[in-house]
Amino acid sequence: MSVKEEIHAQIVGALAGAKFPIKTPEDLLAAFPAGAATRCKAGDVEMTAGEAGTLLKPEDFPFLTPEEVAETILSRAGM
Repeated sequence: MSVKEEIHAQIVGALAGAKFPIKTPEDLLAAFPAGAATRCKAGDVEMTAGEAGTLLKPEDFPFLTPEEVAETILSRAGM
């Protein structure tokens, strides 16, 4: 599994219990198990939900699925 696939899986897994749609950045951070401190790590790549949240724009919301969140974050991170 590539680093991108691993991070994607970790984000989706962290949001598995979240209630969608998620309409605001604050609601998205609250949906992660440890909030902004939730950490994803694969290979040399490590990021917190708070750091990933800085890559998002208001027009990205609402998010309808965990996969959509993961794909948007990874795309903005250049992965």
